[in-house]
Amino acid sequence: MRILANDGLVEQAADYLRKEGFSVETEKRDTEDLLGEIGGYDALLVRSATKVTREVLEAGTRNGGKLKIVGRGGVGTDNIDLEAAKELGVIVKFAPNGNTNATAEHALGLMFAIARRVPLAHETLKNGVWHKKRFVGVELQGKTLGVIGCGRIGQSLAGKARGIGMKVIGYDVYHAIDTKCEYVDSMDDLLRQSDFISLHTGGKDAIITARELALMKPTAYLVNASRGNNVDIDALHHALSTGIIAGAALDCYPSEPKREGEPFQTKLHELDNVVFSAHLGASTKNAGIRTGMEIAEVVTRYLRRGDFGNSVNVGETVEQEGQAIYTIFITHEDKPGMFGKFGTALGEMGVNIRENNSRKLAESVQTVYIVHTKPDKAVVERIAAIDGVIRVAV
Repeated sequence: MRILANDGLVEQAADYLRKEGFSVETEKRDTEDLLGEIGGYDALLVRSATKVTREVLEAGTRNGGKLKIVGRGGVGTDNIDLEAAKELGVIVKFAPNGNTNATAEHALGLMFAIARRVPLAHETLKNGVWHKKRFVGVELQGKTLGVIGCGRIGQSLAGKARGIGMKVIGYDVYHAIDTKCEYVDSMDDLLRQSDFISLHTGGKDAIITARELALMKPTAYLVNASRGNNVDIDALHHALSTGIIAGAALDCYPSEPKREGEPFQTKLHELDNVVFSAHLGASTKNAGIRTGMEIAEVVTRYLRRGDFGNSVNVGETVEQEGQAIYTIFITHEDKPGMFGKFGTALGEMGVNIRENNSRKLAESVQTVYIVHTKPDKAVVERIAAIDGVIRVAV
């Protein structure tokens, strides 16, 4: 089977996949070439650069296309059309752990950078001008850090911040049980109390707009190492240029260059109370190796054994059209009559089938049933007992 790592892959991970018997290619295809070639690959591995649109997924699956899985190195999947992938029977998996420490460290580094204005002082001194009073900073110790989005990265940052003497408060829709943050009741409370605010939420919507910036202290700093669209850049420019907040440090932007070396400019460049980095949160050699190995193992487990762990577009239970739906993964031999046996078994067990999709694996087939009835142990045992079934999971 063939794997295209369109945003590159560390050699250790490529070697691992080749030892597992896969053909691996890492030369980047632009959109036109990707549309023309993707149907010949069983797996597409991406990071944040490649946009896996409905058009790409259709090219990979229709007219004899072989695409079975899209693997995302890292956490965010907003560059992948998850709904189209589900409709077309392509599973999407991620590798969420490899980047956690690198991104948390980078967010902490951005906090130090803007608090002490290190990049700005560096630039003036590099240009031959000595400025000392101009770059008087603030210390992080004793300050309050507000973490918006307390998942893996937010929790990792919270632990590091507490280690240097910061108080950490957090806001998240879902409260982690084992947490390094002291949760507050609302994001507004967090904005009012925090000296530094760090975003770790993902998604495509603006979380920090003019309203939220107005709630922050005039001495507060905003850090965004999450997603560019999470911050309204026009509102941030106004807040920074008028003293509504003290400063900002950004690693991501609503619109970013697609290739190395391309020009990049925002209206924020004219300000001297903001520091920038080029979406470097996960850009360490250590994280590259960890993430590459993690996604290589995740994809291998699926293509070889039909394992659906780390899936982001097919979950245990979701709401659709106001009604709960569930998934049943059946890995089975590729022989006639299997679908009829599954349908009969599910019907006799009172399970209402909404839809099903099948994909050819290495030596077998995986069929995913979307059903309206929560499958219990008896349903799993009934299907598992059918001759030719290799594995059943719900």
